[in-house]
Amino acid sequence: MIDLFNYHRRAASEVQVGGTPMGGLNPVRIQSMTTTPTTDTEASVAQAERIIEAGGEYVRLTTQGVREAENLKDINARLREDGYMTPLVADVHFNPHVAEVAALYAEKVRINPGNYTDPARTFKHLEYTDDEYADELKKIEARFIPLLNICKEHHTALRIGVNHGSLSDRIMSRYGDTPEGIVESCMEFLRICKREDFNNVVISIKASNTVVMVLSVRLLVSEMDKEDMHYPLHLGVTEAGEGEDGRIKSAVGIGALLADGLGDTVRVSLSEEPEAEIPVARHLVDYITARAGHTPIPGTEAPGFDWLRPERRKTAPVGGIGGTNAPVVIASMLEGGDPSTLSAGGDLVPDFVYTGQRLPEKRIDGQRYIVDYNAYAGFQGTEGVYPIFPYDAMPLLSSVKADVKFLVLPYGADSEEYTACLKAHPEVVVVSMSQHKNRLGEQRALVHELMSEGITNPVVFCQAYRHSQEEKGDFQLEAAADMGALMFDGLTDGIWLMDFGTLSPADITATAFGILQAARLRTSKTEYISCPGCGRTLYDLRSTIARIKEATAGMKGLKIGIMGCIVNGPGEMADADYGYVGAARGRISLYRGKQCVEKNIPEEEAVERLLRLIEADGKHLS
Repeated sequence: MIDLFNYHRRAASEVQVGGTPMGGLNPVRIQSMTTTPTTDTEASVAQAERIIEAGGEYVRLTTQGVREAENLKDINARLREDGYMTPLVADVHFNPHVAEVAALYAEKVRINPGNYTDPARTFKHLEYTDDEYADELKKIEARFIPLLNICKEHHTALRIGVNHGSLSDRIMSRYGDTPEGIVESCMEFLRICKREDFNNVVISIKASNTVVMVLSVRLLVSEMDKEDMHYPLHLGVTEAGEGEDGRIKSAVGIGALLADGLGDTVRVSLSEEPEAEIPVARHLVDYITARAGHTPIPGTEAPGFDWLRPERRKTAPVGGIGGTNAPVVIASMLEGGDPSTLSAGGDLVPDFVYTGQRLPEKRIDGQRYIVDYNAYAGFQGTEGVYPIFPYDAMPLLSSVKADVKFLVLPYGADSEEYTACLKAHPEVVVVSMSQHKNRLGEQRALVHELMSEGITNPVVFCQAYRHSQEEKGDFQLEAAADMGALMFDGLTDGIWLMDFGTLSPADITATAFGILQAARLRTSKTEYISCPGCGRTLYDLRSTIARIKEATAGMKGLKIGIMGCIVNGPGEMADADYGYVGAARGRISLYRGKQCVEKNIPEEEAVERLLRLIEADGKHLS
């Protein structure tokens, strides 16, 4: 069972991957994947060594054909000659025979249940009787068991790696595009592993949609527990993108699961050089696992809360906060500062700005401000100005007239006292802060107390840090990881990030909006669903991403998929408005939603054709 309030690593079985085991009592392992052609021994070895030098504990390589699988033997030998003993992982799609060859030369093989025996996904609805469906499962078993036998003989580990974007039409037709379908795609293969007494197996469920990824992994763990399975978990948000957006999106999804003690190995998938992924994953893992051994939090789960299928907490809206409103962003400003410095450009402007004891000299029209309760008397009646009370000033709430009031409420406060107060003051927005080593646990515990007492005041989560401008990336990862589970649990009516170091106010604001967008709670800019690239990539991925981003950055609310090949192509970007997918070497296919609208365009024309497609639909005006 998951403890919502106290951090403990899930007890997973140990899996041997070469000389670097995972699961059990082993640390959370870090890995990445090469982007070189696996037939190019020199390039693959050089890149693998860069990944290892950066701290990678496993190196994955694409093996789309038998030639690539066989060349793992040479790559493995060269790495050992150079003194690197890091295990290699073969990444296989579509061809079971390739997996059987790769199992001879790699320490671990990854297969994708969605296309291992089922045909490639075509988004067609298929009808099966129960007997016909059972026959399909027998076909999987007959094709899968030979691989298990080879893995047993050669002591090769196996990863059952489900990608949301490549679920088979068979699974989609019976279960729909749901976490239940994703989990069943995995469980079909795990049940065979268990029957065949093959225990050297790892599981992953990945998606570019962080909500789908997190809820599917939660459900998988629950289903495995029911069937007495304890296999270790590989975590990742696939097609996360690049730069700050890719890091925030990865941290929101992976961090939410790590914070609940889930995960035995991590890969952060960025559209960058693979070695750049390693320090990101390392910081994320170290930040979360440092919570081990914290002071216990005596939280109690609220009746009706469902961790597997959470719904947004029911609240009464206050000043546009809570209810069905998108979560707000609150920012802090030094007294006497300029509120315009908080804007991160475009629509990335805080909904509220906390200014302490006084308002700024240059106020922005329409901007709403929060001031200390003991200074509010001087601004009472001023439109768009609201008081904030510390917990020890709660008795003074009644003496101040304001349509919206904020109350900082710590976990552990006298629940009888604050319950009566909040029920008497529906105009109060609760601000949850924590200095606990496991701030997630305390903030969850507070909101579960509110739910248990039937309190419907909105809750804003305030997360405070201390970072230099040079540590901006660490701040983004930590804030995203701390907010992840709170957002997926449906508890978040607002986010307030503070940093007492030297971070720029605009960067703090941008991070808050980025976190909400990564959790699909509030869209404020174009989202790019781009794969990290691998040896299957059919065009210059990074330069193409840069060109597309430059041309579409001002198109608010669009989702654009940029995929190196067809493996996860239209599937992972199924909820994108438009897709740009490698079809052949130097050839691109364009998608509108799931539908391919232009095939095999020369690469040099494809970006311009994509822009024309967007403009023809009028989406560039959004």
